[in-house]
Amino acid sequence: MDGMSSSNEHGKGAGGTPERAGTGRTAADAERTAAPARATGGGAGVTKTVVHVMRHGDVHNPEGILYGRMPGYHLSELGREMAERVAEYLADRDIAHVVASPLDRAQETAVPIARAHGLQVATDRRLIEADNMFEGKEFGVGDGALRHPRNWRHLRNPFRPSWGEPYVDQVVRMKAALDAARDAALGHEAVAVSHQLPIWVLRSFIERRRLWHDPRRRQCTLGSLTSFTYLGDEIVSVGYSEPVIDLVPPHLRAAGARGAGA
Repeated sequence: MDGMSSSNEHGKGAGGTPERAGTGRTAADAERTAAPARATGGGAGVTKTVVHVMRHGDVHNPEGILYGRMPGYHLSELGREMAERVAEYLADRDIAHVVASPLDRAQETAVPIARAHGLQVATDRRLIEADNMFEGKEFGVGDGALRHPRNWRHLRNPFRPSWGEPYVDQVVRMKAALDAARDAALGHEAVAVSHQLPIWVLRSFIERRRLWHDPRRRQCTLGSLTSFTYLGDEIVSVGYSEPVIDLVPPHLRAAGARGAGA
């Protein structure tokens, strides 16, 4: 399962301002710069910038390990095809900045996109996968790590969540990375390659949904683009596209599949 999760720290519209994230900023700080995703008229001279947050391509993981932040997990042949296809999809867009999580699969996904626009891939650690204490283990319902009673204590709080990085911390770092990508591509477009759970939590916060959720309902398939449109420093809309959905194996089109990485 990818990034088991949930948090009772909500976005403002879903039950109040999240508590302190413990990373030097709070989710309230993020919220002050994250307007609800709604169309606004903007104004004369307001700069429009689009940041496409992409989930990386398919990963070679024959053992079905929850690899999380572990090094050495690279794109599969299918994943490389996904990355090339997205590069083609974005070839005519005004991409001025490409940035990625430091993990191998994200960096490898970003390379063909950057190459198509004559850019280098920047790295932002704030785009990294969520931390998870089941990392390195097989994970699934009825098998893997959950078979062992000693691990059940980690499941005591599905709202924080108790088994990994708090959702609110993910919101804070991802929103900061999103704003940094906007600044780097001001007036143009940027691509930021990240991972399923952090992308979905960020989108949920911007769209003022609760942060805890059913992982199977995340709208964030492999190679997908969650696109945030800014007018000035205000996010005015969120879009979603799946340019490689035909390449995504059917059992991975719904999140939470066994052995799936983020």
